[in-house]
Amino acid sequence: MRAIVSLFFSVACALALVVGGPAEGANTLMVFGAASLTEFLQEAKTSFEKEHPGTTVRLNLAASSRLRIQIEHGGPADVFLSADTKNMDPLVQAKLAERSSIFAHNRLVIAVPKRNPAHIEAPADLAKPNEKLVVAAPETPIGTYTREVIQKMDASGKYGKRFGARALANVCSNEPTVKAVVAKVNLGEADAGICYASDITPAVRPNVSVIDIPDEFNVIADYPIAVIAGSRQKDLASQFVRFVLSPKGQSLLVKHGFVNARPTE
Repeated sequence: MRAIVSLFFSVACALALVVGGPAEGANTLMVFGAASLTEFLQEAKTSFEKEHPGTTVRLNLAASSRLRIQIEHGGPADVFLSADTKNMDPLVQAKLAERSSIFAHNRLVIAVPKRNPAHIEAPADLAKPNEKLVVAAPETPIGTYTREVIQKMDASGKYGKRFGARALANVCSNEPTVKAVVAKVNLGEADAGICYASDITPAVRPNVSVIDIPDEFNVIADYPIAVIAGSRQKDLASQFVRFVLSPKGQSLLVKHGFVNARPTE
């Protein structure tokens, strides 16, 4: 029942962006974006509006899985930027979104509080007894990637017997977004968290340290973008997609910690 209520609330909030908010102008663009893209999209919004006088970009930022459900239930999106292809492909296949393009990549890291009370120094320490590990919910892209990383580390045999089971037993919270994971670590409410490299922003760096995950166990996240088929702003939506894929958009992504998917200036 709680999941159904949550889904209803999520869809209702998306619809309220238009139905319950100010009247939309002819040049208003609704952009649904993965939470990990928050800082990038906030700056991209400003830049795009400056290049297109009279245009207003409105952002709906949440887990990609939740955004997909909102779009499937009629959420008023013009453009969707997902943190994985798993939540984009069903929309394309159902003809709810046009052909997608990969616009960025990301990788995972371990975040720990700067004072590091649990003395976590390496990935192996994720399985230390009584540690408070915070991760994203399994239905989110980052939650899926997190469990893939732990499974790879477990299968390698390099981190001791039952590493995966021991690490997952330390999970004290499954958060709805990657931003919530980082917030818990930033506030010292967790001993460690697994997030995207791009989520270690200037705002959290004073309170958070990063432990790298070896490439052999890491996951490279592909971020796709697409115009929503039911968009009433197809031309403007296409222009926004081109902006993200342009050298300027790609440079902004690099600035915010992502790996660009296209050549930059």
